[in-house]
Amino acid sequence: MKKMIIMAVLSLFAILPTEAQYHVGRYPTSHSRVNQRYGYRENFFGLRIGPAFTSVHSDDSNLDSGLQTGINIGMAAGFNIAYRAPLYLETGLYYIEKGGNTKLGGDKMTYDLNYVEVPLVIKYIYEVDPDFNIQPFLGVYGAVGIGGKVKNFGNRVATSSFSNDLFRRGDAGIRIGCGVGFDMFYADLTYDLGLANISDDSFDTATNGAFMINIGMNF
Repeated sequence: MKKMIIMAVLSLFAILPTEAQYHVGRYPTSHSRVNQRYGYRENFFGLRIGPAFTSVHSDDSNLDSGLQTGINIGMAAGFNIAYRAPLYLETGLYYIEKGGNTKLGGDKMTYDLNYVEVPLVIKYIYEVDPDFNIQPFLGVYGAVGIGGKVKNFGNRVATSSFSNDLFRRGDAGIRIGCGVGFDMFYADLTYDLGLANISDDSFDTATNGAFMINIGMNF
């Protein structure tokens, strides 16, 4: 599943740039609906990929973790929600690798928490000049766990992250960040602050945290 998701999105990265021959300059493209009076596009589609630096914060010292690096990859779509302003509702579909690492009895333990994630943010696209813009955003995300392993390097045992009463599959929280656009190219810094308890323990709580650096293109 993980390899299929990554390969599908990477294939889109390879195919869609061929559409760039139709680009007409400025922020809108010929494939976008453009507000003729105010000059900005009414919707857009984008591709994103980059590293995710993640950790798990927990009451249980065995789960409270240091940083772990994974991948964040997916697609985004934005829709203008204010006729007289470049204010957008942006959503998308992402595959993201979260998790953490810690010590258990002096031995290293890692846990991978792989999710399919759907964000929903409000984004304002401030145009600095015809080719460059700044895009702050704030919203929420929801995710469902689709795989991952807990690995104890002391006894060399690996188990599924979402079985054996370890982690719950559901996750949700706040997303905040800021992007920049240059012509068709896009980059952002994003932070996911998990609010949902992902621990399957009756007494302790655990939440995700993820800092992402994404690059991509908008069409």
